[in-house]
Amino acid sequence: MTGCDWSDVRERLSRLAAKRRAKAVFGSEGHRWNLEAPLSAGELAELEGQLRVELPEEYRSFLLEAGRGGAGPSYGLFPVRRVAGRWRWEGSEADRTDLDILDQPFPHVEAFNPASPPGEADFGSPEEFKAALEEYWGWYETTVDDPRHSIGMLHLCHLGCSHLEGLVVTGPARGQMWANSIMSDEGFQPLFDDDGAPLGFARWYLRWLDEVEAQVLPGAR
Repeated sequence: MTGCDWSDVRERLSRLAAKRRAKAVFGSEGHRWNLEAPLSAGELAELEGQLRVELPEEYRSFLLEAGRGGAGPSYGLFPVRRVAGRWRWEGSEADRTDLDILDQPFPHVEAFNPASPPGEADFGSPEEFKAALEEYWGWYETTVDDPRHSIGMLHLCHLGCSHLEGLVVTGPARGQMWANSIMSDEGFQPLFDDDGAPLGFARWYLRWLDEVEAQVLPGAR
C-alpha cells in the first residue's frame, strides 16, 4: 500500500474522542485520541540522516501528513521527538529500539525465538536437562533483552507486559510490521492481514482505527 491518504485521520480521531464510550478502549487513557503535530520535511530529513536509513514510505507519509505519534493501537504510537539535538522515540519500552544499529539489516523473514528454553525430551537424563535449563536461565537473565535481537526493527507501540509491535526498516522484511514478545518467551513474529498478506504500517494503523470506530461509534463501518 503506497500513496496513503491520511487526510481524514485527525477528523476520525476527533469523533472518537467526543464519545464517552471511547474511554473504555484499551490504552486510550494514555493517548486520549490525540496525534502530535506532523514532522516537517526538514525534520524528517534530519531524523533519517541521524538514523542513516530512509524509513518505509507508509510510515514516512504518516509522519509528514498525520502526526509524529500519539493515538494508535494499544497505548498509542511512540512519538518521535528531538531531545538535545538528537531524534528519538519516547514512551514506555520505546528504548527497546537501539537507534545506533537501526540501519543494519533485519535478517529475518519468518518467526524466530532466541529465547526458547530447552525441552526435557531432548536430553538423556534429568541431570542433563537440569544443567541445560540452568545454563539457559543464566543466558536469559543477561541477554534476553539484547537489542541485537531486533536489529533493523523500529518499535512503535507497547501492548503491555513488555509486548511490542514495530516496523522493520531494513532487510528483506522492510516495510512489514512485527511483534516482539521475547520477554515472555514467545519471540518475534511477523504480523499478517486477514487475507494472510504481510501487514504494513498503513493497514496496521487503519485496521485499528476501523476496529475502534466499530466499537465506539454507532453505525460505523
